[in-house]
Amino acid sequence: MSENILINITPQETRVALIFQGAVQELHIERTMSLGLVGNIYLGKVVRVLPGMQSAFIDIGLERAAFLHVADIWDSRANENATPTPIEKLLFDGQAITVQVIKDPIGTKGARLSTQISIAGRMLVFLPQDSHIGISQKIGNEAGREMLRTMVQNLLGPNEKGGFIVRTMAEDATEAELQMDVEYLRKTWASICMLAKSKPPTSLLHQDLNLAQRVLRDFVNIETDSIQIDSRENYQKLFEFAENYTPSVIPKLTHYTGERPLFDLYGVEEEIQRALGRRVDLKSGGYLIVDQTEAMTTIDVNTGSFVAGRNFADTIFKTNLEAAHAIARQLRLRNLGGMIILDLIDMDNQEHKTAVLTELNKAFARDRTKLSASGFSALGLVEVTRKRTRESLAHILCETCPACSGKGQVKTARTICYEILRELLREAKQFNPREFRILASQMVVDLFLEEESQHLAMLGDFIGKPISLQVESTYHQEHYDVILM
Repeated sequence: MSENILINITPQETRVALIFQGAVQELHIERTMSLGLVGNIYLGKVVRVLPGMQSAFIDIGLERAAFLHVADIWDSRANENATPTPIEKLLFDGQAITVQVIKDPIGTKGARLSTQISIAGRMLVFLPQDSHIGISQKIGNEAGREMLRTMVQNLLGPNEKGGFIVRTMAEDATEAELQMDVEYLRKTWASICMLAKSKPPTSLLHQDLNLAQRVLRDFVNIETDSIQIDSRENYQKLFEFAENYTPSVIPKLTHYTGERPLFDLYGVEEEIQRALGRRVDLKSGGYLIVDQTEAMTTIDVNTGSFVAGRNFADTIFKTNLEAAHAIARQLRLRNLGGMIILDLIDMDNQEHKTAVLTELNKAFARDRTKLSASGFSALGLVEVTRKRTRESLAHILCETCPACSGKGQVKTARTICYEILRELLREAKQFNPREFRILASQMVVDLFLEEESQHLAMLGDFIGKPISLQVESTYHQEHYDVILM
């Protein structure tokens, strides 16, 4: 199966779509005004140590202080001591410390930090404070794993410090390619160390590659057929980057020159709009309902209009099988992270349950983000956890509705009318104005003039004051004011 990568670049943002089997599987967006921070290395300043939480707040020059937990602090004495060293013995207020961002700020939470530095190359990840050589678990061939381990060890001098993790991309790498990565990573770390000695606290020491460059480093694999870029200037920049860093991808790079926008040609724009909606239709007629909240994401599977098989149990089974692949795709497409609860259609047949779980795990295997799934719970739910390292697609492209404040619903105009009537009664008991004026949306005022006119008139007679109405076009349905004249 071939995979195509589309890169749409404008001065304000870079968008990347991964197309596999004719469908958009992943979307990545990086905006110039809000570049991701994961992988960046800073010289931070300890603002406050919290012994009770075994954590600390670190100033790295952002709007909000970043968070560092004791478990993410590299401690050279860890192997000597049976128990971990308390954070108050490792850090103190005002201390300068080299840290790396491992999670972007999300919502009201600041960035998550680690002092265990890692610098990613195309084939290797360099661990300056470590000494071992690890191999990616996705490289399953044991003989190949040992060969790669030996190759890397042969490239390291006897007095050179630091360890390496061999990435999946290096499975078929030559010794020369590994040597280039080792040299690049050591040079990068040397530069970071020099800056840490000369720069003041809260300074940026190292910035990760931009999204388009990370595509060439991390996304391209043996299945990648083409990488299309719709900007000539950025195509030239990526070509030069590839020449120096990832020469093997050069034959796959192409500059798209068609008149029709690249994302329109492959239906990516429509896919983005669908990925922001709650409902996901399945080809069979069934559908998913995706609800994303701050605590978790829930995905509900429904048969809809799908009727197939010898009986209803077969219909449910086939819908759940199709939903398994759709769910895996939606997790990648929307970049949903944290806890995800799957409410598949109830199945009584144990073989059907086993088959659906197998299909789910098979579909999840394509995900480049760490993910784990449980079996069916007593309530028939499947719990999934997916590592959250950046904002979801909805959080990047959307904001909370000012009318409903994220509830997904607003009070009816009639409910607001009754709230206003109660407010008028409260105000009349406390104050003695000449007149009350109601400022409200068109829908609320229309209801007062029509179906609720009798109740408004009765209240006016009861309080003995005139009540006037005024439409405020800028007010949403729940917004109103009672003015004392």
